[in-house]
Amino acid sequence: MQTSSTETDNSDDSPGQEVIISIRGLRTVFDTRVIHDGIDLDVCRGEVLALVGGSGSGKSTLLSELIMLQSPDAGTIKLFGEDTVGISEAGARRLRRRFGVLFQQGALFSGLTVLENVGLPLREHTRLDNAMIDALAQVKILQAGLKPEAAQLYPNELSGGMIKRAALARAMALDPEVLFLDEPTSGLDPGSAGSFDELVLKLKDMLGLTVIMVTHDLDSLWEVADRVAVLGGAKLRGVDSMKALSVSTEPHIMDYFSGPRARNTQERKWKRK
Repeated sequence: MQTSSTETDNSDDSPGQEVIISIRGLRTVFDTRVIHDGIDLDVCRGEVLALVGGSGSGKSTLLSELIMLQSPDAGTIKLFGEDTVGISEAGARRLRRRFGVLFQQGALFSGLTVLENVGLPLREHTRLDNAMIDALAQVKILQAGLKPEAAQLYPNELSGGMIKRAALARAMALDPEVLFLDEPTSGLDPGSAGSFDELVLKLKDMLGLTVIMVTHDLDSLWEVADRVAVLGGAKLRGVDSMKALSVSTEPHIMDYFSGPRARNTQERKWKRK
């Protein structure tokens, strides 16, 4: 797929790929400010798609619309073939069982242990008994790369990296088909961020996950994302691999990736590839 301009259809037309999220004509307005204006985007099963853009570009708003926390003013969002705009609460509840969300700061409940936090989705969406819920939660904690003893710790006893992993374990509690990650490596040191990236890729391959993430982490964009969607000026400016986007001449994309840190990261990644 070629890097897209503002006038180009950004939907994925690759043959043989199953589209599990389809966005068409999305328009979002806050008061008089247009956040999204005619966004078209497809997400295919098994890919890692990153949403990027400058401050106020609407990437976090788009994520909120995808997970049905807010509705756009116009357009459609189809998840697993079902239109989520105007969906009933029962329909939203059913679809939420098929995806998991890692919020930016982890959003763990401070009064609950890691085991109890991870078990919450199972208690909310299943009729399993407490023993089974605890057993399944322990499995997810291990899958997220935490040691068994971390299950009994409270959020204030965890490091930043452990909080992210505990939140990831909770996001995976219901064996989701899709993971939504909001700034998954923000606040982590480079080593912890790199380890988290490796974990996401491992889980994606092992469990067949589709991952949509909002991130500013340039290393994550190069290492984890199959495609990157660049938002700017209320439009979707391009969707492609980092390698393709790094040489794009589209003004918004060039501006986003033209800073010294972006250039240094690009040079380092190009030398390795």
